[in-house]
Amino acid sequence: MTAVNIELPPKLIDVFSGDADVRAAWGGRGSGKTRSFAKMAVVRGYIFGMADISGIILCARQFMNSLEDSSLEEIKRAIEDEPFLKDYYEIGEKYVRSKDRRVSFAFAGLDRNIASIKSKGRLLLCWVDEAEPVTDEAWRTLIPTLREEGEGWNAELWVTWNPLRKDAAVEKRFRFTDNPRVKGAEINWRDNPKFPAKLERDRLGDLAERPEQYPHVWDGDYATVIDGAYFAKHLTDAKIEGRIGKVAKDPLMALRAYWDIGGTGAKADATAIWIVQFIGREVRVLDHYEAQGQPLATHVQWLRDSGYSSALCVLPHDGSTKDKVHDVSFETALQDAEFETDVIPNQGAGAAKMRIEAVRRLFSSIWFNEATTEGGLDALGWYHEKKDEKRGIGLGPNHDWASHSADAFGLMAIHYEQPRIQSRQSRYGGRSSSSTSWMAG
Repeated sequence: MTAVNIELPPKLIDVFSGDADVRAAWGGRGSGKTRSFAKMAVVRGYIFGMADISGIILCARQFMNSLEDSSLEEIKRAIEDEPFLKDYYEIGEKYVRSKDRRVSFAFAGLDRNIASIKSKGRLLLCWVDEAEPVTDEAWRTLIPTLREEGEGWNAELWVTWNPLRKDAAVEKRFRFTDNPRVKGAEINWRDNPKFPAKLERDRLGDLAERPEQYPHVWDGDYATVIDGAYFAKHLTDAKIEGRIGKVAKDPLMALRAYWDIGGTGAKADATAIWIVQFIGREVRVLDHYEAQGQPLATHVQWLRDSGYSSALCVLPHDGSTKDKVHDVSFETALQDAEFETDVIPNQGAGAAKMRIEAVRRLFSSIWFNEATTEGGLDALGWYHEKKDEKRGIGLGPNHDWASHSADAFGLMAIHYEQPRIQSRQSRYGGRSSSSTSWMAG
């Protein structure tokens, strides 16, 4: 076998050195990780072929509706970059295989074709690109199919992704692990010695025009805001102005707990709570809590254990709805637990949009205790409009993991504005307010 030099970004040299079961790389745009893993996949195929080892190299992604969505073009480009690989491989419009027929490349989407991977034959290697959305169920199915081994080698899993959420399955399995058989590295644009001039212009453009997106896109940070998020600019401004940091509880001022009510069971909506104090014109956000599928007693215990037994529990309109079986509501159950409660009436059609606009009006006065509200900040940064891509129209807030915390936060903004609205109604002949103004503490 002829010795050749393969150029890689320095951070990936250790990743591809020695024995491993998993080799991984994560980071932002322009890092060269995808191109490098494609190159090493075809090199590994060449090594297998020269050693008279036959089988399939599988290139997978979570979503692949056609070969246009696959890594096929990356594999072709990697082969064309190296003369010795061009001599070894045969490239067709829809296939790549060695001329001696020992090694062939296959392409699959894990969301639809995961079960068929078991019957693909002898898998020598599997590279999963754009792996962030791959589910834990898919990993559990895929990994046992990589069971081939021989003298000095075993079937490996290679994984590349752009981080999005810290609780993604790929993060837990391959980034935050002590398994010595997993070799991985974070790699970003500054680690790529061949970072293109065109991407440098794009990078600088994002830094100047889309600073809220820049850390995620280019530096491999988790997404704190996404494109189209309702509060993206407001969160960015809060960071720049130092309103996300350390915020202490004022022992003399009232505590308020703003709820979005979930349910029990594995598939139930989550329950979310924000702990807030109104001090003068400032809104101090002290804490955030979210739990899925837990009974009310669990949420109450968190309030007590966290020192919020005196908090006024502000509930959405369904807080007064009685359970059909037990004839009890969240409101009465909390009162039985010796909490004061306040239920915000149903705002009717457009309630979600009203909450969003109320938050936007209030945001410049909001301060967050970062250490205890990290999960809630993630939710606010993610909360975005669902769109009909074909018609190009908005369909209102997307109901997903972030919406529960966002709804509870919106309830807080509505409640903050309520005394002023009621005061105006009274001044201009409307009904007078019976609520105690938040200015009283």
